[in-house]
Amino acid sequence: MHGLILRAIQCFLRDIWGAAFWQAIMADLRLPSQGFEAMLTYAPDLGTAVLDRAAARLNRSRDSLLEDMGTYLVSHPRRDGVRRLLRFGGPGFVDFLHSLDHLPGRVRLAVPDLVLPALHVAVLGPDRFRLTVGVAGDALATPMAPLLVGLIRAMADDHGALVMIEAEGHDTTQPLSCQGAAIRIDVLDGHHALARDFRLATPA
Repeated sequence: MHGLILRAIQCFLRDIWGAAFWQAIMADLRLPSQGFEAMLTYAPDLGTAVLDRAAARLNRSRDSLLEDMGTYLVSHPRRDGVRRLLRFGGPGFVDFLHSLDHLPGRVRLAVPDLVLPALHVAVLGPDRFRLTVGVAGDALATPMAPLLVGLIRAMADDHGALVMIEAEGHDTTQPLSCQGAAIRIDVLDGHHALARDFRLATPA
């Protein structure tokens, strides 16, 4: 697993629950307390192990933690760079949804060896969308789907949009070999509330 993913998990758990909580998880797994280096490669199941230990200590499911992590990546002050990357998708929430097709490629431009599951946004009708994450057998697609649920919900709030988001399991409209995890998104009101301020230039 790419160290950047593990580092993101580390920052999420430490920023939300504190350094002592993070160190306890590392002790449970008999890993160094300083955590992970962003540009190294680790065992493929290490991220799952870390999340499962955190979920056990919090008496929560792994998926609920991943949803919270998706929200954290957009809304936490220390992760403003992620929010800015996502807001470049367009001025409105629907523009952001359409830009998700290109997100894995944009990430790979910045980090060439970080390969994320493919994303595909299908239009089901007026203001109705389905996001398919990866394909059958893609190891990252299953954990990435709940993370994207939290991330998309946070981006809807960021844009001032009112939406309904539902994880649908696998996209059965596709051939079996292409069925990734599916997320249904209904935009009820694209201008429900005032959007958070966003400017192309960062403050001086």
